Amino acid sequence: MSVDVSSRHAVAPLPTHLSVLQRGWLSSNNTLLHGLPGEPAVLVDSGHGVHAAQTEALVRHALHAAGGPDARLGRLVNTHLHSDHCGGNARLRTAFGAEVWVPPGQAGAVRDWDEAALSYRATGQFCPRFEVDAVLQPGVPLQVGGLAWDVLAAPGHDPDSVLLFEPQHGVLLSADALWENGFGVVFPELDGESGFDEVGEVLDLIERLPVRCVVPGHGAPFEDVTGALARARSRLANHRADPSRHARHAGKVLVKYHLMEVGEQALVELRRWGRETPLVAATQRAAGVAGRVEDWFEDLLADLLGSGALRRDGELVRDA
Repeated sequence: MSVDVSSRHAVAPLPTHLSVLQRGWLSSNNTLLHGLPGEPAVLVDSGHGVHAAQTEALVRHALHAAGGPDARLGRLVNTHLHSDHCGGNARLRTAFGAEVWVPPGQAGAVRDWDEAALSYRATGQFCPRFEVDAVLQPGVPLQVGGLAWDVLAAPGHDPDSVLLFEPQHGVLLSADALWENGFGVVFPELDGESGFDEVGEVLDLIERLPVRCVVPGHGAPFEDVTGALARARSRLANHRADPSRHARHAGKVLVKYHLMEVGEQALVELRRWGRETPLVAATQRAAGVAGRVEDWFEDLLADLLGSGALRRDGELVRDA
C-alpha cells in the first residue's frame, strides 16, 4: 500500500497547516489539519481498520513533523461512516485521547452500534466498534489552525456524507463525492432509493465553490477541478442512462473490496461470503438480473478474474 505525506510543497494551494496522508485504495486518505501553537490538530477520516496501526504511526509522524513532540490530536472527524473512512477511529481515539465527531445522520447508530444501519452487515465489511463524542453539523464551521472549514452536506454516494471546504485557500476535502476520475458507488440506488440526482446536486454545489485544490477521499490531491467535474458528470450520465451497469460495477467493487480487506480467501469461503452478503443480492436486483445470487456472484467473480483485478491459485482467490 502506497502512502505519501503531502504538503503545500507538493500541491501549491494547500495551506501550511495541512498534511495529506495518501493511502492505498482500501483506506481513505487521512487529512491532518494542524492547529496553531498549543492547539490540538484535527484528523479527517481514519482509513480502514486493517491499517489502524499504520495509521496511528503515520499520524504520530505527521504531528511531530509539524508541531514537535508536544503536538496533539484533539479531534477525529469523519466525512461519512463507510468502513474505509472510519475503521481507524477506535484505535486513534484510544491512542491519542481524541474526540470522535461524525455526521449527524448516523450518530445514533454508532452509539447503539447498529451494524445494519451502519452498512457493515449489508456490505460484509469489517469496522471495529468506536464511540462518538460529538456531531459534525452541516452549516457549523469546523475551526482549526486559525481557519474555518465549512461543513457541507453531500448526499449521493452516502446519504449522510459531508464535504469540508476552506474558502481562504480554496481547499475542498471531497471524500467520495468527487475524485479526479469520478466518484464513489452510489449506494442508495442499490436499495431502490434516490442517489443519482443527489450526486448531480453535489457536483453543482462543488462547481459553485471557489475551489482551487481538491483533496479526494481516494487518490492524490488535484487542481483541475473543471476537468474532474466534467468526467464525473459524464460518469453520472452513463449511470442514469443504464443503471444496470452501475449496479454491476457496484457488485464488482464489493467483491474486490472484500478481497482487498482479507487479502486472500478459499473459494468456498468467498462464495459463502457472496451468498450471505445482502448488498451483493441488492446489486443483482438493481441490475434487473433474474436467477440465483450464487450465479450472479460467479459472474462478477469471473469478470474480476478475467480482468486481472483478482487472481486465482487453485482453490484460493487473491487480491491482485
